Amino acid sequence: MSLIVQKYGGTSMGSVERIRNVAKRVAKWHAAGHQVVVVPSAMSGETNRLLGLAKEISPRPDAREQDMLAATGEQASSSLLAMALIAMGVPARSYAGWQVAVHTDSAYTKARIKSIDSERVQSDLDAGRVVIVTGFQGIDDNGNITTLGRGGSDTSAVAIAAAMSAEECLIFTDVDGVYTTDPRVVPEARRMSVVSFEEMFELASLGSKVLQIRSVEFAGKYRVPVRVLSSLTDPEIPLEEEKNSGTLITFEEDQKMEAAVVSGIAFSRDEAKFTLRAVPDTPGVAYSILGPIAAANIDVDMILQNLSAQGTTDFSFTVNRIDADRTNELLETQVGPAVGAGEIVFDSKVAKVSIVGIGMRSHAGVASAMFRALSEEGINIQMISTSEIKTSVVIDEKYMELAVRALHKTFELDQEKAQ
Repeated sequence: MSLIVQKYGGTSMGSVERIRNVAKRVAKWHAAGHQVVVVPSAMSGETNRLLGLAKEISPRPDAREQDMLAATGEQASSSLLAMALIAMGVPARSYAGWQVAVHTDSAYTKARIKSIDSERVQSDLDAGRVVIVTGFQGIDDNGNITTLGRGGSDTSAVAIAAAMSAEECLIFTDVDGVYTTDPRVVPEARRMSVVSFEEMFELASLGSKVLQIRSVEFAGKYRVPVRVLSSLTDPEIPLEEEKNSGTLITFEEDQKMEAAVVSGIAFSRDEAKFTLRAVPDTPGVAYSILGPIAAANIDVDMILQNLSAQGTTDFSFTVNRIDADRTNELLETQVGPAVGAGEIVFDSKVAKVSIVGIGMRSHAGVASAMFRALSEEGINIQMISTSEIKTSVVIDEKYMELAVRALHKTFELDQEKAQ
């Protein structure tokens, strides 16, 4: 008898009918002899509704109280799922994150999991019950309810799977796996049956929305096998078929996986680029620019510093677009004057496109093939960043989809042989 953790997203829990379908699917795994822990998200749209109410009360809601409010969405869907299972004759019990308990730090709205007590859950599993644990939330050392940020239920599920040494963590969503790129941009995009953890981590960090990056990070740290699969199939699909569906994120890299020079293409529209022109080229200038940015809890992504000319240089970097206004204010009022920048240029109309593949380690010329494909489409590259298994470029936002389609074709990702 193996332990399986199943996570269901908001779309999967979006109505009473869909909750009943989730219950049927869970009951099938339970009837086959598996111990099952379910981690549901709030019903589709519920978190947005709750946060909208908070904004109506206050433009800047108190973070602690906002977490208290937002956590109720998952509590409602968890109890409804437990009711549905019990009505079907399946013993079930739901718990809020603080009841388990899922211990977190005190960073409201974006807390990080520190540890999980699994004794209570294991006791129920041993008694034959399905256990449902609210995703997205936990409790800090002072007894305050915290939430993990958007997509946090993915992280909750993987963390519980790690804490309880589950055989696999199944992420049920409204897509049937991880694709070579977004099928809405490239209709020929192909679902991958297997992807390495390293590739999935890069894809998630570079813009793929299938899994929250922190959940992939957790899976890598604790070596939790994760499978992404669809909750929109018939809930009574044969168990063996469901077990092998979707995309498995694995740590076992084989020759077949490495044969795919590029496995996937990620992209992000959520970019903003800043350039400080004519900055004095002196030791410590990079820290003088980026130190205050980091102190403001703003993550910097790509960085480019030009060669010195007559004692000055141009210094460029990108941040997430949601942090653009704060970054611009810091540069204009604090950083620019302090370092003596000649001009500050802000561009919010840029995008990042990345190719990812563990096969890039052993194949030369992959980046040049990428650059050639973009050149043939007349797309100018503004910034470049590379690592062992990925190459990213910043380009004008209006060319993003054209770039993705061109690269998907160049690396023949629509063909099974690429896998």
